[in-house]
Amino acid sequence: MFDTMTITKAGGALCGALLIFLLGKWGAETLYHMGGGHGEDHASGYVIQVDDGADAEPEEEEVVDVATILAEGDAGSGERVFNKCRACHKLEDGANATGPHLFGVVNREIGAVDGFGYSGALSEQGADAWTPETLYAFLENPRGWAPGTSMSFAGLNKPEDKADLIAYLATIGN
Repeated sequence: MFDTMTITKAGGALCGALLIFLLGKWGAETLYHMGGGHGEDHASGYVIQVDDGADAEPEEEEVVDVATILAEGDAGSGERVFNKCRACHKLEDGANATGPHLFGVVNREIGAVDGFGYSGALSEQGADAWTPETLYAFLENPRGWAPGTSMSFAGLNKPEDKADLIAYLATIGN
């Protein structure tokens, strides 16, 4: 099977690898040791300056003039934005899908579509109708505006997209 020479070579290779491992560990500890033991003060190799923000003044939230943005809404562009809604909402009167139909949604009473089972989160918001301002706030962050809503859409980030979509929806059934 194995002759003594093969066994000797394997043993020598194992001892050599162990020696390199131990010397390498000792060499690394010697080179990179910072001094001091446990419980003693340690010198920092370098210090990273971090701004804790204590002196900084709080940033003011950007005030959005919703009325101005809504006045600039473009229904043609809103039709393209509606493609993000098309998977769950239909525009035909009475044609509910995953979400309620959006026929005549602008200024319609909230939760008023017959035959659609709402989650109940919308009725807790205190708003009575889907005014352009209410729609704007809802489209910005549906789950933030109506916590507990079953609508899984994350919202529209761009104010222009929200205004365009609302302008488009205003042309459907109103």
